[in-house]
Amino acid sequence: MTLIHGETGTQSLIGYVLDVGDRAGAVCWLDLDDRHLNRQGILHGGLAATLLDSAMGATGSLTVDATGRHPFTTLALTVNYLAPGHPGRVTATGRVTGGGRATLFIEGALRHEDGTLIATATGVFRKTRAAP
Repeated sequence: MTLIHGETGTQSLIGYVLDVGDRAGAVCWLDLDDRHLNRQGILHGGLAATLLDSAMGATGSLTVDATGRHPFTTLALTVNYLAPGHPGRVTATGRVTGGGRATLFIEGALRHEDGTLIATATGVFRKTRAAP
């Protein structure tokens, strides 16, 4: 387990944790509270997309960098919302499904701690030329 806390401004603002310790794919989790909910009292869809994007991008990074920190750019991201996200821990995961040396196709899933599948995603991610 290799946890990354507050590495980016977005990560610090939202409060999620990124785990890049598994070479099979990154894991991103967030303990939902009132700050993360929309007017209906459920996880804001934009935050769900952010968690998926982060886990999927870090999953891509793990294909070229064991620390999961080599940057990848999101070229396309499609999110399908399946169930409401209620307070508690939600976890996003990524899995490479195809691609080449620089461009990867990655799937993501966002689940509540009770096992409910909240959202799925597919994306296209491109490796940058050099880490900043």
